Amino acid sequence: MEDVIIKVMIITSSPNKEGLTENCGEAAKNGVKDGNGESLMIRLNDKNILNCNACDHGWGTCLQENNCKMDDDFDDIHNAMGTVDAYIVITPVYWGDMSESAKAFFDRLRRCESSFDPDNINNIQNKPFICVAAAGGSGNGTLSCLSNMERLFLHLNKMNYKNITNFDYIGITQRNKSYMLKSIQDSAKKMILGE
Repeated sequence: MEDVIIKVMIITSSPNKEGLTENCGEAAKNGVKDGNGESLMIRLNDKNILNCNACDHGWGTCLQENNCKMDDDFDDIHNAMGTVDAYIVITPVYWGDMSESAKAFFDRLRRCESSFDPDNINNIQNKPFICVAAAGGSGNGTLSCLSNMERLFLHLNKMNYKNITNFDYIGITQRNKSYMLKSIQDSAKKMILGE
C-alpha cells in the first residue's frame, strides 16, 4: 500500500519578504515537511490579484461557473486550491484586519465558492485550514484579524458548524514570536498527521 502524501497550500500576503509573515510561512513549511507532507507556497504580493468588481450586478461567472472572468492570477491560484488537501493562510495585521492583498484575493474567492458543487474541481469546502495573524508592529489588532479570518473561513465552509474543518487560529507578535513560530510549525505538522 502506498503512503498518501498530504498537500498543503501556504498562502502569505505581505509585501515584506523578510518580516514576521515570511518567518511564519517558513515555520508552516517546516511543519508540513516534519509531517511528511508537501507544501505549495503562494505569495499573494508576488501575484497580480485585482479587486472584485462585483460584475453583472454582483453575480457573474463567480456564481454560475465558480470562476472569475477578470484577467489576472486569481483563477490559477483558485484552481490550484482544488488540488491540495489543506490550507495555511498567513497575513500581516493591518488596522486590525488582513492585508489588502489577502482581502482582494479572499473577497473574490468567497464569491467563487458561494455555491457548493461537489463536482467543482476548485472545491475547497471541508478541508482543514490554519489561520495565522502576524502583527509585526504593536501587536494590536491580532484578535480582530483572527475573528475576521474565522468569519471568512466559516463562510467558505458553508457555515456548517458541525462539520467545520478549521484546525487552528494563531496570533503572533514580535513579543511572542520566539515561541509562537514553533507553535505554527507544530500546528502544521499535527494537521498533516491528523492529530
